[in-house]
Amino acid sequence: MCGRYNVIDDPLVQGLLEILGIPIRAQTRLNIAPGAKGQIVYETNQGRTLEDAIWSLLIERKPDGTGYRPSAKYSTFNARSGSLGTSPLWKKRFHSQRAIIPASGFHEWTGEKGHKQCYNIHPTNNAIAFAGLYELWDFDGEVVPSYTIITLPSHPRFSHIHPKSIPLMLMSEDFDMWLDPHLTNTDPLQHLLKTQVRQPISVEPIRSPVDLEPTELGEEITADNG
Repeated sequence: MCGRYNVIDDPLVQGLLEILGIPIRAQTRLNIAPGAKGQIVYETNQGRTLEDAIWSLLIERKPDGTGYRPSAKYSTFNARSGSLGTSPLWKKRFHSQRAIIPASGFHEWTGEKGHKQCYNIHPTNNAIAFAGLYELWDFDGEVVPSYTIITLPSHPRFSHIHPKSIPLMLMSEDFDMWLDPHLTNTDPLQHLLKTQVRQPISVEPIRSPVDLEPTELGEEITADNG
């Protein structure tokens, strides 16, 4: 978790990019899976940029030479919040290579094999700003961006959907601090790594990640201060 998500070029995502200072629009992409390309926002010397990147931090060339894929040895599409400050894989990047991944919703499945129900999960009134880390890999002069999405331990009100984790979703007041590459002391970020629901979340049953029309009435997970 998070293992699938979607981006829809609608007013909510457009508004998120405006807050981030990105003058271009996101591309609609459904059912983004690890190894596929999403879009990330990160800070450069010229300002913030929105770029295509491969979802999985550690990547390698495909054996047939047609592109790149996630590492065959390690699963790095999610980074657990508890290991950000200690793991050699995450620690340096947590200090200075933080990114925001714009999204509309993410997907989880519940139930027994063969009878699983897919859910589209999203903030009730906002787009998602996933917190992530990124890397710019140099393959013989070709720069290939990649990223991971940070997850928190599951929240009690979310555990019936996913018992192990929930993605870290940032609020607009977090953006500048999260994206600041000069903020290498991560102490001011620690409050974000506590499991919490900071805004209402809608959980809608759908047929599949490419058919987002709710099949029946969903539920709303209220914010912790709600």
